[in-house]
Amino acid sequence: MSTIFETYTAADIRHLIDRHPLAWFMTPDGEEASLLPLVGVYNEEGGLTELIGHFARSNPLNAALARDPRAVILFQGPQSYVSPSQAGRRDWGPTWNYAQLRVWAEVTVEEGLTAPSLDMLAGQVERDKALPWTPSELGPRYDQLIRHIVGFRARVTRTRGKFKLGQDERPDTLRTILASMPETDLADWMRRFNPGRWEEGSDA
Repeated sequence: MSTIFETYTAADIRHLIDRHPLAWFMTPDGEEASLLPLVGVYNEEGGLTELIGHFARSNPLNAALARDPRAVILFQGPQSYVSPSQAGRRDWGPTWNYAQLRVWAEVTVEEGLTAPSLDMLAGQVERDKALPWTPSELGPRYDQLIRHIVGFRARVTRTRGKFKLGQDERPDTLRTILASMPETDLADWMRRFNPGRWEEGSDA
C-alpha cells in the first residue's frame, strides 16, 4: 500500500530526472554498475517510457547487457539531514529528507542511437547556458571519441519513487524548517510536495 511519501505524479518523476539526470545504472544482481547521465522520453500523458544514454564500449555493463538486457536504474534527487535545531523543537527527532526513484527497464544497445544520445544529453544539460555547447563543436575529435562509446535505450517496465519531503510535519514545524534552510533545490522540492502547508496561517 502506498504511503504519503510514495504519492507523486508523472510530472514529479519528470522533474526529478530532468534536474538530477545522473543515475546508478546496474544489472539486476548489482554485479555491474555505473553512474550514467540519462535523458527521459515521455508519452503524450507525460508518463516516462524510456531512458536514453550511452556508455563506453569497454564498460562491463555492455557485455553484461548482451547476456541479460534487464537493468535497475536509481535516481537520487536533493537530500539533506534535518536537525531538531532547524525544526525549533528539542523534542523533535532528527530526520533526513530526500527524493529517489527506482526504474526497472529492458535495455537495447543501439549503434544508431550513439550520436543522437549525445545530442539529447547536451541539449538537456546545456539548455540554460547563455551559449549552449553542441557535440559538433568538437570538430575532428568528434569522430575519434564517438568510436569509443555506444548508445542505448532503456524501455521502462516499472517505476517506484519515494519523496520524503516533510509531508508528515505539522505546518508550523514545516515553516520553521524551511525558514532555517538556504534557498536550495531541496527547499523547492519541500514546497512542491507541501502546497500551501508551509505558508503563514496554514494549519492543514
